[in-house]
Amino acid sequence: MSSEVKVPTLGESVTEATIGQWLKQPGEAVTLDEPIASLETDKVAIDVMAPAAGVMGAHIAKEGDTVAVGALIATIEDDTAVAGAAPVARREESPIPPASDTLPPKDATSDTDAAVLSPSVRKAVLEFGIDPATVKGTGKDGRLTKEDIVAAAQAKQTAPALDPAPSAPADAPGPSSGGARNEERVKMTRLRQTIAKRLKSAQETAALLTTFNDVDMTAVIEARDKYKDLFEKKHGTRLGFMGFFAKAACLALKDVPAANAYIEGDEIVYHDYVDISVAVSAPNGLVVPVVRDADKLSFAGIEKAIAGYGKKAKEGTLTLDDMKGGTFTISNGGVFGSLMSTPIINPPQSAVLGLHRIEDRAVVRDGQVVVRPMMYIALSYDHRLIDGREAVTALKIIKDAIEDPTRILIDL
Repeated sequence: MSSEVKVPTLGESVTEATIGQWLKQPGEAVTLDEPIASLETDKVAIDVMAPAAGVMGAHIAKEGDTVAVGALIATIEDDTAVAGAAPVARREESPIPPASDTLPPKDATSDTDAAVLSPSVRKAVLEFGIDPATVKGTGKDGRLTKEDIVAAAQAKQTAPALDPAPSAPADAPGPSSGGARNEERVKMTRLRQTIAKRLKSAQETAALLTTFNDVDMTAVIEARDKYKDLFEKKHGTRLGFMGFFAKAACLALKDVPAANAYIEGDEIVYHDYVDISVAVSAPNGLVVPVVRDADKLSFAGIEKAIAGYGKKAKEGTLTLDDMKGGTFTISNGGVFGSLMSTPIINPPQSAVLGLHRIEDRAVVRDGQVVVRPMMYIALSYDHRLIDGREAVTALKIIKDAIEDPTRILIDL
């Protein structure tokens, strides 16, 4: 007896998705509600959960196929019917090295090798391109964990000089070596295609302009250093800089409502609330989950929401509802080292605040040259709706609130 695996409901107005990755191969054991496939929609990746326990049957849809909601994409067979064949199928069809490769030779014939790599570890192995046999496990009985794979991937990126390949220079193609020069074509993910279309649409539709300012971060850094331990102890989350900027943005959007509005046809839609889209980096690209009613939330509420979205983004568990809506965006390129940039708006929104790295710079205060931790900030906006005076005013309100956080408390 077999169970059908169908494309689940994906959210309002979403009728189809792309098979991004099969997390279970035919013949592999499956438990109830275990992720077996990853679907890519226009906004987010969604896991398909196993409707029953058993053994993975045939893949009816291949990776890269577009499938409609409710479509049959695979089957799960009763494990009692294929118990004898399951171990062989696992070894022959698994897309990653058998788990026994990560163990000493004496365990090569163990029937428990399929359990060594959990689904999350398998997914991380495929995502980061890490050979599990080269990673030392820190889990129970020396098993690999997802964190082990992520750490190995980070180490590989930050320490290329340690890559043991002494013969590579002799084989590497060069101008005079005559070696092969290869190209690789990889189909864009559905999410990346959507990002490309939306960003290009923003450039073609909106009249984009950016205004800049710089902010002295001294007061915020001092407040954070003074209260971060008490804040984390009381609220269970770290006190970051984003809470200050979100609150400062709420002040600016209250005084300059056009920056919190958007154009629809020949009408302007204003909001009496602030839903801030916070750009975060996910494995498949940049995503913008929404902190709803940021103007009504406390610092702790904002920081908890952002921390929760960051965790979900890394785990690939963000939902469509998490990213639905949004009236204004904050993008922090500073976490990647950006000194200055011109962020692009997230349609249909009309403005986006760009944050950048903090660095010590010489500035003049009271006629004296002093060193202060400074940050460049940028506001990109749709000039069709927001005048230059309004954009500059909004950015100046944010600057003043960050340099004197008391303004946030007394609503100035």
